[in-house]
Amino acid sequence: MAFRFTVATEAPSLYATLFATAKAIRGSGLPTGLVHLIDLRVSQINGCAYCIDLHTKEARHDGQSDERIAALAGWEHSDLFLPDERAAFAWAEVLTRTQHDRIDDAYQALQRHFSAEQIAQLTVTAAQINAWNRVGIAQHIEGTAVGMAA
Repeated sequence: MAFRFTVATEAPSLYATLFATAKAIRGSGLPTGLVHLIDLRVSQINGCAYCIDLHTKEARHDGQSDERIAALAGWEHSDLFLPDERAAFAWAEVLTRTQHDRIDDAYQALQRHFSAEQIAQLTVTAAQINAWNRVGIAQHIEGTAVGMAA
């Protein structure tokens, strides 16, 4: 199936804003590997096939092992992830699933590992990948990420 529409074509200034936000996150000082894993985990939850493929490739390119990438969907049951990563994944999941009953616990866990600025950056990281996932799904982007090596 072809794209339903493309935000880049139909609303280029909004697309540019999303892209600029993603670029700003990459330059925020958060560990790039953590950002890639958050992007991948949120994309798994949202079921955006294109984004799952893209962020798997990015994580691998950034040095994440195939073992960690494969374990990410079940990170809560894996000893492959550090406590700060686990706190960041829990935060991203709570925001993605809008689990109001778990947000205070997730926030307290974040505070043990991240500054207020980093928590704000992690929050925007989760928000922007959720936005990209929804744009991708709405446009009907399927398949693999072109231009990224497997």
